[in-house]
Amino acid sequence: MAFDIEAHRGGRALRPENTLASFANALSMGVDTLELDIGVTADGALVVSHERGLNPDLARDAAGSYVAPPGIPFIRLPLAEVKKYDVGQLHPGSTYAAQFPDQLSVPGTPIPTLSEVFALVRKSGNASVRLNIETKIDPNHPDESPDPQRFVTLLLDLVGREKFEDRIMVQSFDWRTLLLVQQRAPAIPTVYLTLQKGKSATVSLDKASEWTAGFNPADHGGSLPRTIADAGGAIWSPYFGDVTPALVAESHALGLKVVVWTVNKEDDIIRLIDMGVDGIISDRPDLLREVAGKKGIALPQGFPVTP
Repeated sequence: MAFDIEAHRGGRALRPENTLASFANALSMGVDTLELDIGVTADGALVVSHERGLNPDLARDAAGSYVAPPGIPFIRLPLAEVKKYDVGQLHPGSTYAAQFPDQLSVPGTPIPTLSEVFALVRKSGNASVRLNIETKIDPNHPDESPDPQRFVTLLLDLVGREKFEDRIMVQSFDWRTLLLVQQRAPAIPTVYLTLQKGKSATVSLDKASEWTAGFNPADHGGSLPRTIADAGGAIWSPYFGDVTPALVAESHALGLKVVVWTVNKEDDIIRLIDMGVDGIISDRPDLLREVAGKKGIALPQGFPVTP
């Protein structure tokens, strides 16, 4: 894999996140990878959403009203019901909307299924773009998603039917799903997501957490890259503020690639490219392309397509 330009949720600074509109925009401009998230409906459909349920910042009902917090988990809704909601416009006045003032609204946009994303990729004619698919599962909220076994079974079965096995990576903060992918489909690369700082941290260097499937970095020299390599990971995907040149070098020595999230400022993009990371996930794939091009990185071809 050359340097990996990844459109985070399709590039949510530009188009509504995790929608066919955002993925079409990313495919049209040219990215190496579409980064996206999946949940599971009550009838076992895989839908594309960062949240495990309807997001009050995004989802409007047929009457045009945004759903009330915290939103209904997909696992309690059949696909036909999920499809009734419109996620094409950020909730005006919300803190979330303020983060992306330049996002182009696309009213009337439903939550897509993963199959519909595969179909869009085929429609584009892009035979090389990959999908970095995150399993949205939280060990602290087991009632809001299927158990890891069922989640992975549904994903691998669909990927097999769609013949996309050689076009995907599977990522997660919940490493249980990654271990299952490694057991059942060892040719599919697994991407170990981590966050080390703040109240939402998922890993600690001195103990196992509920997210790490029993792995304790203290048992692996206190090294997060070594822990992930020993777990069987192909890629370490840390929050970009957690990575250092020494950690990138250590990862590479272990055979791990490093793809950081989520980087939206030019100075940070430049610094991380200079640090030697293997890829960047960004809400601004347009900016990432521009900066990478200036750094001499070969840019992926665009494949214009409409949703």
